[in-house]
Formats: sequence, C-alpha cells, structure tokens
Amino acid sequence: MRREADAVETPDPVDARLAARLAELRAEHGWSLGELAERSGVSRSTLSRAERAEISPTASQLNRLCHVYGRTMSRLLGEVEAEPAPVVRAEEQPVWTDRASGFVRRSVSPPHPALRGELVEGRLAVGADIAYDRPPVAGLEQHVWLLEGVLEVTAQDTVHRLAAGDCLRLRVWGPTRFRCAGDAEARYVLAVVLP
Repeated sequence: MRREADAVETPDPVDARLAARLAELRAEHGWSLGELAERSGVSRSTLSRAERAEISPTASQLNRLCHVYGRTMSRLLGEVEAEPAPVVRAEEQPVWTDRASGFVRRSVSPPHPALRGELVEGRLAVGADIAYDRPPVAGLEQHVWLLEGVLEVTAQDTVHRLAAGDCLRLRVWGPTRFRCAGDAEARYVLAVVLP
C-alpha cells in the first residue's frame, strides 16, 4: 500500500478498491466522517484521504476501522479482491505492506465471507513493533506459530517471547503488540478464528 509521500501517483488497484469499500461501509452505517473518526480514533482528515485513495491506512488504522465495522482485516481485504476461489496459488495470494511499521502481511487462505477461520503469514522487519489498541472483533481467537526469528507478543499485559517453532494460542479482548525481538526478520503464521 502507498504512503502519503506517494499521494500524487496513480493509486494501486487494491488501494483504490479498499478506498471504495471503506467509503461504502461508512455509507452503509450512515456515519459522517466525524462520527467514524470518533468511533475509530482515526482522524477525520486521514479517513477522508483514505476513502479517496490519496493515502493508504497503516495496519493500526486499518485495525481500528475493522473493529468499528466488526470485521477481521483479512475479511475486509478479501472484500476488495475478486470473487473468492477455493484455491489461491502462492503467487496470487494478496500481500499488503505497512512500510511505516515494517510489517508485511500475506493472506494465505482463500477468502470467503462465510468462513470463520483464516491463515495469514506475517513478517516483521528487525526492530518492527506493531501495537493494536483493540481487536477487530472482541474475543477473536489467534494462534501464532513462529517459523523464523524471535517474536514478542503482548496480550493482557503478558509478554510471550516466541522462538522458531513455538506456537501461542490466545483470545484477544484488548490491546496486543507484536515486536520483532531478534536480529533477523520474524516470520510467522497467524491462524485467526472468529468467535
């Protein structure tokens, strides 16, 4: 996804579809930009620019919007993709990059709005640190299986330090934090299950 500095460029097709979907969701709820800003904690100007595809929201901002709309990030991003197929080849799996935080997210599972589970590959650059102030859906079940590197996951004020091969299971009710705690990229599989 694009950053503010790239605002004069033609929007990436996924960014353009995401912008349109965000505008649709707000309209479906009958909210003004100001009302959505109050509900999400994302500034009115950022929301406006994101809905016009002038900027791409960060992972944290997108998470806040998903919380307000009661969707997981994969579901929202899946809604801007083409008709879901039962198989998604590796080269066709959508990849989303938050350059500001050093986070790369690959949607591994074939998207489908009726399914409750999904797989995501996450990669955090050395030193990357992402904090989410709330889950997109309260009580979301997550399984974090670390494939490479060292990852610290903080949930409910408990820090879980994972090494390659470790798997953490948790239900997310409040803030969480994912931090690459080693001297190499952290690569993990995240299994997400809706409550």
